[in-house]
Amino acid sequence: MTTIADFTVQKPDGTPLDLSEKLGKVLLVVNVASKCGFTPQYEGLEELQRTYGDRGFEVLGFPCNQFGAQEPGNADEIASFCKLTYDVTFPVLAKVEVNGAGASPLFDWLKGEAPGLMGSKAIKWNFTKFLVDREGHVVKRYGPADAPKSIEKDIQKLL
Repeated sequence: MTTIADFTVQKPDGTPLDLSEKLGKVLLVVNVASKCGFTPQYEGLEELQRTYGDRGFEVLGFPCNQFGAQEPGNADEIASFCKLTYDVTFPVLAKVEVNGAGASPLFDWLKGEAPGLMGSKAIKWNFTKFLVDREGHVVKRYGPADAPKSIEKDIQKLL
C-alpha cells in the first residue's frame, strides 16, 4: 500500500525531501498561493503549526501557480512573503502543479486517496488541504473554503 513515505518532493532550493522523514507526524498538505483570496489562511495554518507542532503535527505548503496565476513568485519571493507577511515557520516547499500532465506525483496520489465532491479528483483552487495520519495515510480532504481552524478537531483526534 502506498503512503506519503513513498514520495520525494523538492525543497525551494531544488534539493530533495524524502517524505519518509515525515512518518510519525500528522501532516496537513496544502497547495498555497500568495495572491489568492484564501491567502489569509496562512495565518490559520501557522496557528495550527504553533499549537500542535510540538505534539508531532506539521503543515507542508506547496506553492502552486495553476489557479489564476496567483503564485507568480520564485522560491525566494515566496519565502520572503510567507515570513514577512505571516511569520510562517512550517515548510513551504518548491512550487508544484497539482492538476494535469505535469502534476506532482504526490498530489496525484493525494487526490486519488481522497477525491473531492462527487468523486472529482481535480483540485479546484488554492488552499485545498489533505490531512495525513502518522502512518502516512490520507485521512480527509478539505476544500479551499474550509478554514484551518475548522480542521483542528480532526488534527486533535490523530495526535
